[in-house]
Amino acid sequence: MREITIEPTANPKVMKFVADYTLIPGAVELDRNSDVSEIPLAQELFNYPFVDKIFITANFVAVAKQDTVEWDMVQANLKNVIEDELLANPRIYRQKPREIFPIYAEMTPNPNVMKFVSNKLILDGFVEVKSREESLQVPLAKGILDEFDFAEEVFISDNFVAVTKNDSVQWNEVMVAVRSFIADYLQQGKTVSEKSPTKHENPVEQLINREYTDDEQRISDILAEYVAPAVENDGGKISLIEYDAETKTAKMLLQGACSGCPSSTATLKGGIESLLKQFVPELVESVEAVNG
Repeated sequence: MREITIEPTANPKVMKFVADYTLIPGAVELDRNSDVSEIPLAQELFNYPFVDKIFITANFVAVAKQDTVEWDMVQANLKNVIEDELLANPRIYRQKPREIFPIYAEMTPNPNVMKFVSNKLILDGFVEVKSREESLQVPLAKGILDEFDFAEEVFISDNFVAVTKNDSVQWNEVMVAVRSFIADYLQQGKTVSEKSPTKHENPVEQLINREYTDDEQRISDILAEYVAPAVENDGGKISLIEYDAETKTAKMLLQGACSGCPSSTATLKGGIESLLKQFVPELVESVEAVNG
């Protein structure tokens, strides 16, 4: 196996991945505008959206990242990619690139939920699995729950898989194993879900089998425009599930990383409730969660 050592540099945005042999004569510096058609290693690294530049010389690969992630969350992933690529293609140039399904891990506001993100579409819509019984129609979720005893729930949406763990482990102990499992599963082209995913446009329709009233639609439109992008970026989803016109109360369904998140109540009261009271004060005076 090609063993890679991780070494920090004086530049906090740059990390060195050092091999025990010479990778390339001379040096090459690459960014996202460079032609990397003959450099499979660079192709694999640039699959990760946070990789900004790559410098290869002598026996190391230096990677410059963007500020969107921290090194402690992604350096193990990059090390695995480099080791795998060098194992298959020890020389940098003129090797046939291998197509992989890149996955990297992101923390969410819920400390028990980790978000595993790809730059490729995993599922058009979303499915939520909250138990092993519910996983029978979602093979990817079943695989995760069967493989890892600490895994309790799985939320799959668009380009990410959010996994909820119990308190028996810390993410730094199991993150790489879960990431590798998901990446390998997707790389093999296995079925993600046998049940039809819920569409983002109107998830409540399938959940309660009715369409929004005009007032509910106004509330939902505000959530979709001002709330949904930030919440989904954190690996969760918040949907209007019920509206009580008499008490002017909007009740929300929390899913993914939002369900059980310690900060979800503060988000509802300090953020969403204030937003709705500002835009539609005649409709909303309070916001409640129906789960989480």
